[in-house]
Amino acid sequence: MAKAKEEESGQLDKIEQRIDMLDSRLDNIDSVVTAIAERVMKQPITFNVTCAKCGDKIEVALLGTEKPTK
Repeated sequence: MAKAKEEESGQLDKIEQRIDMLDSRLDNIDSVVTAIAERVMKQPITFNVTCAKCGDKIEVALLGTEKPTK
């Protein structure tokens, strides 16, 4: 009975470690996404795409709410 409780406790510890690792990874992803979003908000990004069907050039611009600084 005691051995079963030790195994269960060990499994719970492993689960807790995995949850902590997942939480850390999600925090890192959040930091990266936040940094990218801040960069987009500070400067315009423009995509130039050529239509494969008609050959027309299309310009798509993403503009943030902050004015670009020098």
